[in-house]
Amino acid sequence: MRSTASSARRRPAVRRRGSHSAAVAIALLTWAVVSGAEEASHEHPARTVLAPGYSDLEFTPPAPGSYALPPLGEAADGVVLDSAGRRQSLHDLMGDKIVLLSFIYTRCSDVNGCPLATFVLKGVQNRVRADPGLKGRVRLLSLSFDPEHDTPEVLDAYAAHFRQPGFDWQFLTTVSEEMLMPTLDAYGQWIIRDYDENGDYQGTISHLLRVYLIDQRRRVRNIYSTSFLHADTVANDIRTLLLNG
Repeated sequence: MRSTASSARRRPAVRRRGSHSAAVAIALLTWAVVSGAEEASHEHPARTVLAPGYSDLEFTPPAPGSYALPPLGEAADGVVLDSAGRRQSLHDLMGDKIVLLSFIYTRCSDVNGCPLATFVLKGVQNRVRADPGLKGRVRLLSLSFDPEHDTPEVLDAYAAHFRQPGFDWQFLTTVSEEMLMPTLDAYGQWIIRDYDENGDYQGTISHLLRVYLIDQRRRVRNIYSTSFLHADTVANDIRTLLLNG
């Protein structure tokens, strides 16, 4: 799987179908990568180059409310399934709280791809739970772009490794790739499914890593890429939105 920074030129999504066998067990590779990332960053720094989001923040961010996050456009809607299989719209999950929306898939093995997004959102979850001013005011949404594998049942089990009891972190999927693509297109989230020389889908997806900060008026206020995704700066931006609107 290959991820690129958000400044990369958008490429059209390639949507081809290939046959692949059903997974025997729920994919836990991401959990293993994420849970071991901090250890790797301290004990084996030369083994891989980890994104900044895995380490302590190397600078002091500006005070919340001391800077502006101008609207970047309207957050797009889309039809999704929650981990209980209920059909909802993305807009129904926005408007009452600050939202962080990430696009992931559970079989992603690139430590600086989907595991990074989930690791950082887990850190945001911890910061929200520790801050009385943020409790009950933030919702995390992780939407899979691999609906054939990431069923509601798979996502429900996957979420158990990251979501704290009672915290508003929803793991979402869609009925089909056809239903998913308009949402991905609206957010500029391109994906390329990887096929072998026989045209068989390999279960891996090349994609652009992006996480969207969305305000209570369903407006995008920031877009984080690999180099700029960190729980401390995201939490700082959330506090800024709550102070400045």
